[in-house]
Amino acid sequence: MEQPVLSGCSMQIKIMFPSFIVFGKIIGLYQIMVLFGVFSAGIYSSLVAEKNKINGADVIIVLLVAGIGAILGSHLLYIMVNFSQIIEAQIKYLEVFHLFFNGSVFYGGLIGGILTVTVFKKKFVGIDEIIDIVTPTVPLFHFWGRIGCFFTGCCFGVESSFGFTFDHAIIEKANGINRFPVQLLEACFNLGIFIFLDYLRRRNFFKNRLLYLYLLIYSVGRFFIEFIRGDEYRGKLLFLSTSQIISVIILCVAITKLSKKGPPRHPCLDAS
Repeated sequence: MEQPVLSGCSMQIKIMFPSFIVFGKIIGLYQIMVLFGVFSAGIYSSLVAEKNKINGADVIIVLLVAGIGAILGSHLLYIMVNFSQIIEAQIKYLEVFHLFFNGSVFYGGLIGGILTVTVFKKKFVGIDEIIDIVTPTVPLFHFWGRIGCFFTGCCFGVESSFGFTFDHAIIEKANGINRFPVQLLEACFNLGIFIFLDYLRRRNFFKNRLLYLYLLIYSVGRFFIEFIRGDEYRGKLLFLSTSQIISVIILCVAITKLSKKGPPRHPCLDAS
């Protein structure tokens, strides 16, 4: 299936710095952006927990538990998506183990994080309030991650007269071709979700349901963003990418969960 090409006003900017060297060590901008995401998520959660008189240690532990599940889930889904290529290339077990840590898929991390928190849910007091605090940190972390993807050259967009040309991207197909900055588009999308969820949380709207609302919003946005992604290593089924199929499933789950809990009540109604 041929990738679409976006045309329009021509603008080309070269991106040549996915990494730099400090004291002889190669430091990737993706790793730095991920650290920004981790620290910003931790700081946000701690400040909100303190303001709402919730045990900050519990919030951090939930983040750590979710983080472990996210790491495992993101790498596991990466292997699953690329399994056919692994079989065709006759990659050995040790090479598969190396490949496991060589790539990741966001949806795998999201699902893995949710599952691990669900497993340990009964270990925490007031877990629903903690999840409401932690939920906005997911798009906040993802915001920084997609900026990292942009600098690295992964998760790139379709060919476009308006975009950026990579010279040293880790994915060779991204180099030398003008690409639409879909990573920056999704970064802005995630930042908008974070601001929106934080507003709802402060207004006590969608209480104990912010996670499902996030899943609904992101799955819809991600489904359409996929149409302007230019990388093909995530796999396809007919005309839909793996991420689009997962988006549809997550959307159905989110709608089901939100509808079961009834319509959201505004805090002003509760006070009357």
